[in-house]
Amino acid sequence: MHDALADLHLLTITPWKIIGLLGTLLFTARWFVQFYATKKNKKVTVPMAFWYLSASGSILTLAYFIWGKNDSVGIIQTAFPMLVSFYNVFAHLKHKDTAETVKPGGPEDN
Repeated sequence: MHDALADLHLLTITPWKIIGLLGTLLFTARWFVQFYATKKNKKVTVPMAFWYLSASGSILTLAYFIWGKNDSVGIIQTAFPMLVSFYNVFAHLKHKDTAETVKPGGPEDN
C-alpha cells in the first residue's frame, strides 16, 4: 500500500497519505464546527460533532502514523489526545438524556 498513486513534482501520493490527509482534514474540520456553534449560540459551545470529528480524524491519522509512516512521534502525538475524544464521546452516549452539548466550565457558566 506504499506504492505511489501519483507523483506531483515534490509530493508523492500514496494510499496511506490519502488516509493521513483525510484524518487531518477531519481533525481540522472540528474547529470550524466549534466556531460555527459558538457563533450561533453567542457563547462558547463544543458540540458533539466536534468530538466525533476529533475521534474519527484521530483514528485515521493514527493509522497513517502506525502503518503508513511508522512514526513513533506521530503515534504518541495522536494517541494520547485521542483518548480525551473517546472519553467525551462515551460520556455523552452514557448521559445522552441530560445534555446535547458538552460545555466548558462549571455551573457558573450556565
